[in-house]
Formats: sequence, C-alpha cells, structure tokens
Amino acid sequence: MSANPPLKHTDGKALRKAALVYPDTVEDFPWGHIAMKVAGKKAFVFMGATEDGGFSCSLKLPFRNEEALKLRGAEPTGYGMAKSGWVTFTFGPKAKPPMVKLIDYLDESWRAVAPKKLSAAFAPPTVTKKAAPKKRKAT
Repeated sequence: MSANPPLKHTDGKALRKAALVYPDTVEDFPWGHIAMKVAGKKAFVFMGATEDGGFSCSLKLPFRNEEALKLRGAEPTGYGMAKSGWVTFTFGPKAKPPMVKLIDYLDESWRAVAPKKLSAAFAPPTVTKKAAPKKRKAT
C-alpha cells in the first residue's frame, strides 16, 4: 500500500489540532489515513490529504448529518458508515472550509463515541471566527 500524502492544508492541520484537545484522544493511522480515537478504541474523525494539497475529513454526526450534507463538499461516508450518521467533507487546496461549523461537528462526533461520563465532564471548546484584519486608514 502506498503512503498517503502528508496533511498540508492549514485548516486541515487546525482541525487535527482541535481533535487532539479532547480528553483520552489518541491518533492512529489505519489504512494510511489519520484517525482520532477515544481511548484508542472508537474513531470520531478520519482525515486524509489529497495530492493537490486539499484534505478530507469524515465525522460521525448522528444528530445533524442531514444539516451537514447540505454543505458544499459534503457527502455520505462510504463503506456503509453513512447509516450511522457519518459525513465526509472534501476541500480543495484553496478552499476555505467553514471551520467554526466543522469544529462544532467535531464536538458532536467526539461526544457520539466517547463514554458518557467522560463526555459529561468535558465542556465543549469555545469556537470563534478568526478576527478580521483591521482596516487601515488612507494616508
């Protein structure tokens, strides 16, 4: 099996970093993809890079999968996983993914597979839009 390209997209790296904040999260590399798992057992996100510098991610969204499927670049995850609410998002190298929404979905995905006691003890991360650059006055 050939190795997958490394994750280069800035937002893909940010999503990976956000996933690692969750308690008991470990990173694994099944089938050459990035998988974040709770306690090393249940995956809550799969990520991969594309040859052109884009990335994809699959999240388990049991409550908002229909909402998520309306987003550009979203489709039901293959291998029968869509039946459990999994949605795959694919973004090109110059895409500007809706990061606030993706991180919110990441939280739903983690809570869908995390032990209930662990989930209840962890407050959702605060998600804010990136600050807009300040406008400069003409001189």
